[in-house]
Amino acid sequence: MANSPFDLGNESGYRAWRNARLAAYPRRIDELVVSLDDPRHLTADEADTLEACCARANMAIYSASHLPAADKSIPHRLAQQLGLSRLEGNYLADEDGLSSITPASDEGGSVRGDFIPYTHKPINWHTDGYYNALDHRILGMTLHCAQDAESGGENALLDHEIAYIQLRDASPDYVAALMQPDAMTIPARMDEDNVARPEQSGPVFAVDPDAGFLYMRYTARTRSIVWKNDAVTQAAVKTLADILASSEYVLTARLSPGMGLICNNVLHTRSAFSDSPGHRRLLYRGRYYDRLNFPARPQ
Repeated sequence: MANSPFDLGNESGYRAWRNARLAAYPRRIDELVVSLDDPRHLTADEADTLEACCARANMAIYSASHLPAADKSIPHRLAQQLGLSRLEGNYLADEDGLSSITPASDEGGSVRGDFIPYTHKPINWHTDGYYNALDHRILGMTLHCAQDAESGGENALLDHEIAYIQLRDASPDYVAALMQPDAMTIPARMDEDNVARPEQSGPVFAVDPDAGFLYMRYTARTRSIVWKNDAVTQAAVKTLADILASSEYVLTARLSPGMGLICNNVLHTRSAFSDSPGHRRLLYRGRYYDRLNFPARPQ
């Protein structure tokens, strides 16, 4: 981490990076919305605009409402063009690896109904795959709207780098605490066949040792999570929760059919929602072991 802004001993480098990140960060979600003629076949200008948005906020919102919204080839092919190739196919995902996020009662499921994403309930702040083993960390995510709800279902979004900045500004000791390898532990999940997922400990914030980028694993849930039991970690957890509850940098989006989110697994929430026969909320979610990687352009 030599010369990295994430090195807690590199205050001058951190300040320069911090000031540039905050100055560039969008203050309205509209600044991140990019209209695409066909997400399955990006033009050079469209790719450049998406890349510019992601450089500012680690995320972008695309819009292609003129195309059939339920076409799963849209998020699949868009992801492939942006360097997202290693798709996590968890056991609740569809055969193609994407997860159809819709209330279980709407699609006849029963197992899915045990998990909050497949209900009408709100979801608190988290990054996707926070319970994954560190060698299967989720770095990229896509969320494509096939159908919006009758009401509700908004997503609050916050770049994890901004959360890092606000926490480090509060106290570098808090960042150090949440970088401990045992800062956050997710207990094992049990099913009728015993262990469905083993216990997983790890840091909240970590820096990739090769590429130098910052990534985050986090959940604001209070059940099925164990935080390291020391005073500074407990204070850091509370301060981070306070930041997420009040940050001026939080952006809110309500995806409509044909719109989608691409991101480097930023922090996000979902509000509760209500469906109607004509508006049964359905989103296709992709989780990837890759970060966004935009194609190089000739100079």
